[in-house]
Amino acid sequence: MESWLKISCVLCIFGFLRELRPSEPYHAEILMGEWYHVTQDEVNRLVYPVGTYSYLALLIFVFLLTDLLRYKPVIIANAITGIFIWSTLLWTSTLGGLQAVEVLYGFYQAAEVAYYSYIYAKVDKQYYPRVTSHTRAAMFVGKLVAGLLAQLLIGMEWMNFRQLYYITVSSQVVALLWAFWLPKVEKSLYFHNKAEAIEGVTKPEGGSLEKGSNPSIEPEPKVTSKASTQALELLWAHFRAAYTNSLVIQWSLWYAISLAGFLQISTYMQVLWKSFENEPTIVWNGAVDAALTLLSAVFALLAGYFHAGRLSTKLSLLSMALLSILQGGCVLLACWTNNIYLSYLGYTLYGGLFAFTITVASSELASSLLEDSFALVFGFNTFLGLILQCILTFVVVSENASLNLNVFEQFTVYAFYFVVIGLVYFIFVLLQYFWSCCKKSKSLQVN
Repeated sequence: MESWLKISCVLCIFGFLRELRPSEPYHAEILMGEWYHVTQDEVNRLVYPVGTYSYLALLIFVFLLTDLLRYKPVIIANAITGIFIWSTLLWTSTLGGLQAVEVLYGFYQAAEVAYYSYIYAKVDKQYYPRVTSHTRAAMFVGKLVAGLLAQLLIGMEWMNFRQLYYITVSSQVVALLWAFWLPKVEKSLYFHNKAEAIEGVTKPEGGSLEKGSNPSIEPEPKVTSKASTQALELLWAHFRAAYTNSLVIQWSLWYAISLAGFLQISTYMQVLWKSFENEPTIVWNGAVDAALTLLSAVFALLAGYFHAGRLSTKLSLLSMALLSILQGGCVLLACWTNNIYLSYLGYTLYGGLFAFTITVASSELASSLLEDSFALVFGFNTFLGLILQCILTFVVVSENASLNLNVFEQFTVYAFYFVVIGLVYFIFVLLQYFWSCCKKSKSLQVN
């Protein structure tokens, strides 16, 4: 087996174990159950928002720490944090304890960047597409198995909801032990980059960076103040080159807007289901999570095959605008019905459409970027998405929210969030089309 494939397999096993959390589909069910001294409204307005704010506050710090420590220590810290999170949930029962867990969960989510970026420091660039698909697939499989396992255990009444935490903690322990087998990373993109210096980076007329032919400066093995300055200069050079490109800005906005909506909907969907009066005897959250994961994987693959750079930017944006409106419709189906099974269907379809659109947006971004700035740009776009999510949380959900909406009304806001965004982009594409037609008409008249 080739070395890049061995490294990919080792990392994929960690990703699978990390996502093997059968308690996740029933997280809201557990928190609102008999084991915790909190109400549904407290979970909705005082617990979940803490995780959102913590994720935002820690993302940039964790991104820089990941590069500074060269990935593996942060991956190990991620697994340790997972053990603390779900172990704490087994003994705490107070509002304060749950809020502390949400702070840890914010770090757990932010540290995911180490998993996704580690592989790029260990394999040659020619293998990037393959290892990217491997790592994504491993996490999809982990979520799929977790959903199916959870549904089986709950449906057969072999465990109650809270006992699922024991499996989740166990998987995090195994993930931690496995993380120590990951090969050590000798270099990173910014703080330990021996192959590239600021003088070796130039900006061509097209607006993206290219590696120069004279990488004369090599940072010392240890991170000195000079090396740190060079790292920050290189980071700023990548950032400036990316975000002075109009296509990168256009697709980054789309990525951030879509991600914000998805994070908000996926975080609070279980609270919505818990609010249905006709909640079924068997709670099908695990099966729904498995179906959504499977559909998302299929739609992501379809996006790669059907898009594949064959559509123009205008047609891509037009398709994204229409899909955004469809996503809003799916969310409306999930919250404007009295039948919880239709709500399950709406959420599953929404998840599949989101996977399609985010894959297209990621592909468009990747085609406009220098390879080495992938982690920076996608990390910053995630940061923008989290800012938008925090705004949604503060305005719609939090205790101080001025709108004071119930959970069904909150999801109506999220649905129209997608519909309005789709309409805005649709109008933007039409204006671009008419503007180009007018320019062509004027040029023909002049000639």
